Amino acid sequence: MKPLLLVDVDGPLNPFAAETRPPGYVEHQWRLSRWRRKAVRRAWLNPAHGVALVELAERTGAELAWVTSWEHLANTTVGPALGLPALPVVGVRAYDQHPDWKYGAVGRFAANRPLAWLDDDFALFPEARQRFMARRSATTALIPVDPATGITSGHLAAAEAALHQHPA
Repeated sequence: MKPLLLVDVDGPLNPFAAETRPPGYVEHQWRLSRWRRKAVRRAWLNPAHGVALVELAERTGAELAWVTSWEHLANTTVGPALGLPALPVVGVRAYDQHPDWKYGAVGRFAANRPLAWLDDDFALFPEARQRFMARRSATTALIPVDPATGITSGHLAAAEAALHQHPA
C-alpha cells in the first residue's frame, strides 16, 4: 500500500504569517480570474521545497498530493513555481466551514494508506482531528507547520521517519 505525503500550500509552503519574506523564499504573484473575480494571489515560495518534497516522496515510495484550498490551482501556480509535477488533489473546498474541516476529504482520499501530512491548521479543529485519528489504523503523522516559518528540515525529517514506518 503506497503511503501518502500530503502538503498544504498556505502555511507550509507559503509562510504567510511571516512579517518579512524569509531567506530563500521568492515572491510570486498570479492573477486568478476564477478566484474572487480576478484577484491577485501572492505567495512566498522556497524553490528548494519542490526538490525536497519530490526527493522525500521518492525515498519513501510515497505519493505526493495537495491538501489545500488552492485545490487544482496549486498545479498551475504553486507547483510550477516549485518545479513540481502535477499532483493529485484532495478536494477540500467543499468542506469550508464544515465541522470535519479537511479531515473527511483526506480520510476518503487516503482510505487506510499510511500518511504524513504537513499543514498549519491542525490545532484549530481538535474534535475533528480526534475523530479522524480514531478512525485511522494506518500510520498517520500530522506534522504541524508554523505559518510564520514554513516547512523546515525538521518537518521533512519527521515526515520521512513516519513514512519509513510503512514503506511502499
